[in-house]
Amino acid sequence: MTFVPVTLCFLTRIESGVFQVLLGTKKTGFGLGKIVGLGGHVEPGESDAEAACREVQEEAGVVVLEADLRDAGVVAFHFPARPEWNMRTRLFVAERWDGEPSESTEIRPEWFDVGSLPVERMWQDAEHWLPRALGGSLLRLTVVLNDDNETVREVLDYSTR
Repeated sequence: MTFVPVTLCFLTRIESGVFQVLLGTKKTGFGLGKIVGLGGHVEPGESDAEAACREVQEEAGVVVLEADLRDAGVVAFHFPARPEWNMRTRLFVAERWDGEPSESTEIRPEWFDVGSLPVERMWQDAEHWLPRALGGSLLRLTVVLNDDNETVREVLDYSTR
């Protein structure tokens, strides 16, 4: 089974004592209209960390250094009805960056309180792993989607913490 390598990077901050994460409304392509993390495909010759930093800059106009990325693990997304959509997603969280997030042609960024994530506007699988990734877990999951390519059939958890 083939999985396309992609990355997601979640910028976090404390604002007025509230833990927040930067997410964005997808304006084009895969996931159009959904709220997603910043990220995308890993280019040939690029490490997962390099891809995460590049994608954050392209999508939100801020600079994240590889040294400031915390590895939050890997989620493999298995689409049995559309195997060409299968993805191996490396997750990163960053508390430091340079610049102020701004809208791009692909993403309209917005800060959300981690305690009330907009899961009803995200891919359904996000509620299974995003709070854990933001909470410090190192994830090793496989999310199997139903034939509708939207809803979760099962989550296989291989995480150790």
